[in-house]
Amino acid sequence: MSASSAALRFPKDFHWGYATASAQVEGSIDQDGRAPSIWDTFSRLPNKTLDGTDTTVTTDTYVQWRGDIELMKSYGVNSHRLSLSWSRIIPLGGKDDPVNQAGIDWYREYLKALVDAGIVSHLTLFHWDLPQALEDRYKGFLSRDIVADFERYARVCFESFGDLVRDWFTINEPNVFSMMGYLFGSHAPGRTSNREKSAEGDSQREPFLVGHNLLLCHASAVKSYREEFKQKQGGQIGLVVNMLWGEPLDDSAENLTAADEFMAQSSGWFIEPVVFGDYPPSSRKIFEGHLPKFSAEDSALVKGSCDFLGINHYSTFYIKRRTTPAEPGVPWTILHPAVELGIHDKHGNEIGPVGGVNFVRIVPWGFGKLLDWTWKKYQLPIYITENGAVCPNENDIPFPDVLDDHFRIEYLTKYADQVAMAIQRGVPVKSHLMWALTDNFEWQEGHTARFGVTYIDYEDDCKRYPKKSAAVMKEYYRSRIE
Repeated sequence: MSASSAALRFPKDFHWGYATASAQVEGSIDQDGRAPSIWDTFSRLPNKTLDGTDTTVTTDTYVQWRGDIELMKSYGVNSHRLSLSWSRIIPLGGKDDPVNQAGIDWYREYLKALVDAGIVSHLTLFHWDLPQALEDRYKGFLSRDIVADFERYARVCFESFGDLVRDWFTINEPNVFSMMGYLFGSHAPGRTSNREKSAEGDSQREPFLVGHNLLLCHASAVKSYREEFKQKQGGQIGLVVNMLWGEPLDDSAENLTAADEFMAQSSGWFIEPVVFGDYPPSSRKIFEGHLPKFSAEDSALVKGSCDFLGINHYSTFYIKRRTTPAEPGVPWTILHPAVELGIHDKHGNEIGPVGGVNFVRIVPWGFGKLLDWTWKKYQLPIYITENGAVCPNENDIPFPDVLDDHFRIEYLTKYADQVAMAIQRGVPVKSHLMWALTDNFEWQEGHTARFGVTYIDYEDDCKRYPKKSAAVMKEYYRSRIE
């Protein structure tokens, strides 16, 4: 870390720590009344994860959670982002289905222990693990019936945990959930037009319908919170969107416009409705016939439905206007028919060092630009809710050498620097919640992508071993928070 980095400072109320998600860490998928989620079903199908692992055990957090809180205390964090398993709280998911008190009791015990440890909880209602019963009942987020069921689930959570939680996130990355689950078919429920991957699905239509219903779920939950709970509980609520930064390849008009379109399609798809009440104009034009229309009532419900914006950010890419026609039916070009992403500038230089997964590169300047752009455009306080990296070949490095994670240290410290510099420029960034507390079940990558600052030995009862990055980030924030 440079001398200039050491001089950076964060406000005394800044939140920093690590994030997790229920389907990726809890395991114990049939314990204490919990019913299956779509990820339990999907991950057990052949060839859905790179290493054949599923959600049955993951990192065994349902059993080992007390030790994880002790780990967080030793790491010096003041905040932790976690998500709730809908099917652990309402196993069948629906508005008229019974609540599982055992699930509520477990989460309350966990959340109380975080309070006792001096760690602030940032709680996500939905991080992709939809109750399988709702997928079976009406195809989940393809049906508007999901809105009433999600609103009731959210209300149960507000009632059950609102005395322990002030920072609520409704839905994690609706853009990624819609795209990966209904365009590519690589995530649960695995729907796509590619009949080699799925017997059902329409990649041209379903991602946009699912996205629309996700927005209505979010806004309905926010309305309930604001009308029934906010005044009494004193909390705040927002949405979490995955945001890449799209840097124009050059200053040509066509590439500047292409970068604007990329940002609109990739993240404005969900941010603009919750800020302005409708989808981006360029998206309306490009996806005419596929993008649902908001009724006046729905637009009013969605508009202004965020107290803050949660941002998950991993990397930056160069953007240029597509010069050849997009190949019909290719999933990526359905969402981005007129733009191309690249990793080389106009001189052939790579944008930044690549990590152990191809969508993560160290490009801190892109993060800084994203924070400035987001604040200028949307004028919402920003919570960084995920930000992290896998080291090159990390899953193949033997223990204990794997604990010396220099690539992750370089990534996290440089990105934290960008947060501090953005705050100095007047951007209201309130948190840096890094991905992830532990190595975990990384969706289609299974256990092959290790994002954690804590190593998990999957062959030895998921024993935990702190990586060097945990100690470095502890000292980083200890010395910089006022």
